Amino acid sequence: MTKEVNKVKLAFYIIGSTLLITFVFYAYQICYTANILVEQDDKLFIIRTGASFRKVQEDLGNNNFVNDMGPSVFLARLSGYDKEITPGRFILRRNMTNLQALKILKSGKQEPVKVTFSYVRLRQELVEKMTKNVGMSPDELNEAIDEFVSTNKEGFNKENILCMFLPNTYEVYFNIFPEDLVNRMNAEYKKFWSEERLAKAKAAGLTPIEVSILASIVQAETIKQDEAPVIAGLYINRLKKDIALQADPTLIYAIGDFSLKRVLNGHKQINSPYNTYKHPGLPPGPINVPQIASIDAVLDYQHNDYYYMCAKEDFSGYHNFAHNLEDHNKNARKYQKALDAEMAKAEKKKK
Repeated sequence: MTKEVNKVKLAFYIIGSTLLITFVFYAYQICYTANILVEQDDKLFIIRTGASFRKVQEDLGNNNFVNDMGPSVFLARLSGYDKEITPGRFILRRNMTNLQALKILKSGKQEPVKVTFSYVRLRQELVEKMTKNVGMSPDELNEAIDEFVSTNKEGFNKENILCMFLPNTYEVYFNIFPEDLVNRMNAEYKKFWSEERLAKAKAAGLTPIEVSILASIVQAETIKQDEAPVIAGLYINRLKKDIALQADPTLIYAIGDFSLKRVLNGHKQINSPYNTYKHPGLPPGPINVPQIASIDAVLDYQHNDYYYMCAKEDFSGYHNFAHNLEDHNKNARKYQKALDAEMAKAEKKKK
């Protein structure tokens, strides 16, 4: 009888040990064997707000993130992840284990990255620079901007939306959603427009958007920051008198050829709302994304009596300013004479 009992105990021990070893091996396989993007490149995995666990499973499977779905689902349910889905944009790495992937998805932990943009002329340039270090494409950001334009009540439209983007360096998470990045830029814009700046804009007879449009023109007119308030004052004088700005940079923007060095009379006939030779007032949008210094130059514009300006004949990058057309023409002749002399020198050197 004792032998029989011992045999039964031994059998149970062997079976139990086998089951335990099998369970431990299976648990190890579930947790520590590569199962994510096996022999594939790193990929961005997106979980939308409100997504169910079934939706997460489907997206992982349909996009070939997971090699064997069974173990990953088992571990997810065991950890309670199926009841607490964290939305976000996550980078899953090549040959990750289920445990590593689950840790990332559960924690929602993301590494901050920097979004930086400075001098930008066109919207496409802007979205390309802004998406360089984040997990979204320029097209995705463009769609989010379009959505913001269609729903905002702050006066932003397709032409002037670049006014909302202030050149700077911003820290965000890599997996930030496009709409959240646009909202972040909107929040930064609102923060920038303090009561003091709003009061200055009002005193100049301009809205914040109009200030940015004018700042973009001033920025394109001069590389000398100390001269920017003078030019801003000149243009504000013209706006108040309803005199066409006649700003060459807006014409170049309308033409679309940014390599153009000199505006000719033929160019001034182009049919465009950005042709400030034909149309008085500000153009419908900025011709670049103005720097904060350029915006402040407009807000702190110099109160002067200038209506005309012409590049200085010393080619210093500064301008001669005039109150009347007669003086302006004198300045223009001085510049033209100096330019002709320089061109003659250049031709002589070629020979």
